[in-house]
Amino acid sequence: MKNFFKALSVTVLALSLTACGSANNKADTGNDSNASKDEGTLSFAFLPNTQNNTFQTAMTKTYEKLAKEKGVKFTMLDPDYDLNKQMNQMSDAANQGFDAVFVIPVDSAGIRQGLEQLNDKNIPVFNVDTAVIKDDRDLVDSVIATDAFMAGKLMGEQMVNDFPNGGEIAILDFPSNESCVQRVAGFMEGLGDNKSKFNIVAQQDGKAALDASLPIAEDIIQAHPDLAAIFAINDPSALGAAAAVEASGKNIGVYSIDASPDGKAALVDGSLKAVAAQVPIQIAERSFNAALDLMEGKEIEKEILLPSHVVTKEMAEETAGEWQ
Repeated sequence: MKNFFKALSVTVLALSLTACGSANNKADTGNDSNASKDEGTLSFAFLPNTQNNTFQTAMTKTYEKLAKEKGVKFTMLDPDYDLNKQMNQMSDAANQGFDAVFVIPVDSAGIRQGLEQLNDKNIPVFNVDTAVIKDDRDLVDSVIATDAFMAGKLMGEQMVNDFPNGGEIAILDFPSNESCVQRVAGFMEGLGDNKSKFNIVAQQDGKAALDASLPIAEDIIQAHPDLAAIFAINDPSALGAAAAVEASGKNIGVYSIDASPDGKAALVDGSLKAVAAQVPIQIAERSFNAALDLMEGKEIEKEILLPSHVVTKEMAEETAGEWQ
């Protein structure tokens, strides 16, 4: 476990240096999407909430691969969790006249103006991974994501199996993100009839980040010496909690949603007790193909929720270093 966190600290440092450096926030397949489009050539754009997470970079790589295979021009614009920057990028995308855009909102309730600008230009919007709020669903052509409620429910059910007598638990959430809200709701549903046996002693915003979740988890563990388990909404947050657990020397189960390469490594070495999968590669594939279908005049589904599953240690070992 110590070796894992030592390696993880190097990864976090590298990510921090990337975030602090003057990185280029635009990626493409080698063709300039700002230039006038070739006659008959499609042009797609991906507007994620960040690229400082392997989930989103896995999606970018998948889009790039598919775009190259299909002869589609592709651009990625990274706001690095800055809502104002994402709004500007959505405006730019509207003005550039892409044939379709894939959007992960920085704030599920905060991008309506950008969606309206894209709609005004008749640009189809595929809302991927994290859904916008229900009031804005009329501005997107399709929502394509992992079934976040299902993933949370799987972790709630797993916790009940592991702690049939209940106990004190904590939740590290991320309330500005609709997908994470659904994960927590699913987790509570998964506790089922045993919900009364679990005492939620703390529920705090871990900001879906290791560096933010670590000190929060440390404070929770110190304040609640009988804490049995922590549910975190994603692997970075869970890994922060796991680091706090290791430092405390206590036996506290950490439950997560993602099954990222780092999350799988932590599951294998015992730092995480259970993980439910997200499927970024499948999201990118389904949304890209849906965009192509729409370009061909085919009808597409308004919402596609891809199933999650509990990742076993055997599955984690077989798919080490990979997303699904």
